[in-house]
Amino acid sequence: MKRILVLLAVFLLGTFPVLADVKVPSLFSDHMVLQQEMPVPIWGVADPGERVTVKIGDVQATTEADPKGNWRVKLPALKANTLGQTLSITGKNTLILKDVLVGEVWFCGGQSNMEMGLGGCNAPQDIAAANLPAIRQIRIDHRALAKPSTEVFGRWEVCHPASAPGFTAVGFYFARRLQKDTGLPIGLIDDNWGGTRIEPWIPPEGFEREPALRHTLSDLKKWEQEYRVNLGKSLDAVEKWASATRQALATPDSDLPSPPSIPENPLANNGNPISLYNGMIHPVVPYAIKGALWYQGESNGGESEEYYHKMRALIGGWRQVWHQGDFPFYFVQLANWLQPNNNPAGGDGWAKVRMAQLKSLQIPQTGMAVIIDIGDANDIHPRNKFDVGERLALWALRHDYGKKDLIASGPLYKSMDVEGNRIRISFDAVGTGLMVGKKEGRNPTMEDRSGTLKRFAIAGKDRKWVWANAIIDGNTVVVSSPDVPNPVAVRYAFTMNPEGANLYNREGLPASPFRTDEW
Repeated sequence: MKRILVLLAVFLLGTFPVLADVKVPSLFSDHMVLQQEMPVPIWGVADPGERVTVKIGDVQATTEADPKGNWRVKLPALKANTLGQTLSITGKNTLILKDVLVGEVWFCGGQSNMEMGLGGCNAPQDIAAANLPAIRQIRIDHRALAKPSTEVFGRWEVCHPASAPGFTAVGFYFARRLQKDTGLPIGLIDDNWGGTRIEPWIPPEGFEREPALRHTLSDLKKWEQEYRVNLGKSLDAVEKWASATRQALATPDSDLPSPPSIPENPLANNGNPISLYNGMIHPVVPYAIKGALWYQGESNGGESEEYYHKMRALIGGWRQVWHQGDFPFYFVQLANWLQPNNNPAGGDGWAKVRMAQLKSLQIPQTGMAVIIDIGDANDIHPRNKFDVGERLALWALRHDYGKKDLIASGPLYKSMDVEGNRIRISFDAVGTGLMVGKKEGRNPTMEDRSGTLKRFAIAGKDRKWVWANAIIDGNTVVVSSPDVPNPVAVRYAFTMNPEGANLYNREGLPASPFRTDEW
């Protein structure tokens, strides 16, 4: 019934011209944060031909609404401002948006581990201390659509103890660290949906630019054609129902007929490609942003190389539609989960999708937070989002805010050299050196001076994996086993839950899982 009433309402509204005052999407509201140091798009609707002026401080821009009533201006680049300003939008009426800050805007996307609020993280002290008016968030409502939308539903909120529990926890800790180190206002666009795959978030432009995924667009066209055929077949039943309903309404106390079922549009399903881009990303574009954070992959956890292609499509597609060049894109590698598997070959669960995430660092202007040491074997939603946000913030501080003295990543596999009966592994991002580390909760990683490296496996040409002895030698790790006299490959933490994996750099950041083989 609801779907039919919506269809009738849309039909009726579409038959009458709608003249309205100048309006803007709810993305533009009191307390919002605008991006500094780049042109700032502001857009909305008005009467066709209506002259619209947008002004903040001494900066303004003017345009006219097009024949459909749409308008957009670009304010010149703004300087950071921690004091709330008024932004006015004037046509035949005037809108006043209050307490507008200018600073850094970060987009927070993904599934439930990004969506998870600070209130679910057992962090009462952080919530109580969250009187942080320079941090704001807008949470975007869930919508899966078959066609791109221009409206977004949400309102900007100032961070304080009463609102902080609803902030994305990862985004909160990321923003808190950035705000502390830079002094800049931080705005978060909290735009995610638990349990979703990566494909629904990818725009058509992303699928088009990735050869391995272009078939998706033809699949969508096929689905749409089938839907249109099926919808057409249901019209007779809808028309009969409408006629019978009119007659019943004209007769007091008569029974109303039940509405017929109509086919669901598969393109509006939140599990299908492009649907969440249409409903939740497209309405946000081209709001000026500094960069994006991404925490997703659990729902694609059975994949391997194909997830890398999807990451390329997502990142490349977003950058293309935003028209801001290769903006920073920092993502989270999946945490450890479920009970450990003691098979040295590994390869179970999320092991392979983590390799695709590691490979995604080849995409320009990306960074990855490794969190295989802070997950929870019994909970797919680990409560420690503090370290996640902090590790993402390190990437931004080093690469976007000039903090070159910071080390942003733990050790990342670089190369291997066979030296007789052992293999030497070299790494990038060793920082000030490698160490055996021990991480407990949110406490800083400590060096375990009496510990030995764990979760290294080694194999020969027979491809039989055994647990290996691994020792730190300078900025390398030397791996060997008496059972493999002629080794050819090494794997580290290559399993769903690599419990005990303990290779870190001295900055306390964990090494990413890796494999040197392609078996």
